[in-house]
Amino acid sequence: MSLSPLDVATPAYRQDEEFSIFADSVGKFLDRHMPPERVDEFRRQKCVPRHIWELAGQNGLLGLSIPEEYGGHGGDYRHEAILQEEIGRRGIEGWDIALHNGIVAPYLVDYGSEEQKKRILPKMVSGEYISAICMTEPGAGSDVQSIRTSAIRNGEHYVLNGSKIFITNGQTANLLLVAAKTDPNERARGISMVLVETDHVEGFRRGQNLDKAGRDLADTSELFFDNVKIPAENLLGENEGRGFGQMMESLPQERLNIAVQECAAIEFALRITIEYVKERKAFGKRILDFQNTEFRLAEMKTDATVAKIFVDHCIEEHIHGRLDSTKASMAKYWLSELNGKIVDQCLQFFGGYGFMNEYPITRAWRDARVTRIYAGTTEVMKLLIARSI
Repeated sequence: MSLSPLDVATPAYRQDEEFSIFADSVGKFLDRHMPPERVDEFRRQKCVPRHIWELAGQNGLLGLSIPEEYGGHGGDYRHEAILQEEIGRRGIEGWDIALHNGIVAPYLVDYGSEEQKKRILPKMVSGEYISAICMTEPGAGSDVQSIRTSAIRNGEHYVLNGSKIFITNGQTANLLLVAAKTDPNERARGISMVLVETDHVEGFRRGQNLDKAGRDLADTSELFFDNVKIPAENLLGENEGRGFGQMMESLPQERLNIAVQECAAIEFALRITIEYVKERKAFGKRILDFQNTEFRLAEMKTDATVAKIFVDHCIEEHIHGRLDSTKASMAKYWLSELNGKIVDQCLQFFGGYGFMNEYPITRAWRDARVTRIYAGTTEVMKLLIARSI
């Protein structure tokens, strides 16, 4: 059975048999190692355990677009998108392998020194290192320039002080990419990115696994740095003060990731809703046979189809180096808002059952809400889009 209720042709850039074979292998891995009952267990634990990451590494799902010379698989963003789609279409919302593969790894590939790449990237491919990116602070969210965490050079080390909050993979990550002020007197120009290998430092602490309104599968934490000494060679890039520029250059792919994930989440919500309304009866007939249901599903399928075509277009633009910040912001804003709208309407068809946490539609509804906030709020996306007018 197809996991997508949409009738959208495979885009030209992904018609090579290699991609269908890869999608099939990802699906088999997920069905074997992350079936619904096990995902429910992980949701209760509020974390995907390390051994699943290691299994993903053994099965070739980590480091998809890391070059082969550093132990990776030498793929490109098409492979990253397929992985995210297969996860999302199964309702496995919150396992942030996409952050590890598609956000942290590219920073090292694009800006890391040769020594950093050779030492760290193979560990990311195997799952020995699980990664997180640390930008947000208790007093600085979308305004990254206002961060207060500092990394001050002292001889052959940087001394890191401060805290980060809402950090995805926060309980499991042992490789942190931290945005810090190497010059506290500057705003954007004072920010650098530094690598913290948590198994090899003192003064690093993890806060509790935060109690969230959704995305129960994700371990999301506050992290603390108290005079953490890291080697000077763990600066990302040759010079201090490049961090803000590195973040801005990386944001289009991060926001495209969200759009890809939201598109898959919409397909999941529609699929399980269509299955439900075909079986559930009221007043002597199937819920599907009421005209209101038909019309609502027609609207949602139309919106989802338009969204899928737009996301495919953005992926093609990205693999050819043409996706700019404006279009990436459009994709992130529109898909996250659309997912919220569609999953809310889907939940309505489940009636009272739709408000029970044991139902996948309920979890999808809760999981969808935060996507309008992280990686840049809807309001920030609109500001960025408006600047292009």
